[in-house]
Amino acid sequence: MWELLRFFIHYGLHFLFPGVIAYVFFRKQWKKVWLLLLLTMLVDLDHLLATDFFEANRCSINFHPLHTYYAIGAYVVLFFIPKTRVVALGLLLHMLTDYQDCMWM
Repeated sequence: MWELLRFFIHYGLHFLFPGVIAYVFFRKQWKKVWLLLLLTMLVDLDHLLATDFFEANRCSINFHPLHTYYAIGAYVVLFFIPKTRVVALGLLLHMLTDYQDCMWM
């Protein structure tokens, strides 16, 4: 039961929540922004560097290279640069989603 709830929350935050953010804050270009936010999920390619690239009960935060606190700090800095703000927002939303996933453990 909890695993199913965790699954829906995790993937809802990865796919649906960015759409809501895009629609509310970038209404004129929401489809383009939503697509860009979804493309930031490519940050998960760093999972391929792990020995078991998918482990359901592993916390991604501070385990994978692009999910480290240093990388998150860089994403925060990028958020304050207007040209990289949307990409940084997507990366930060991704990290927040993965962090909340760690809370289930």
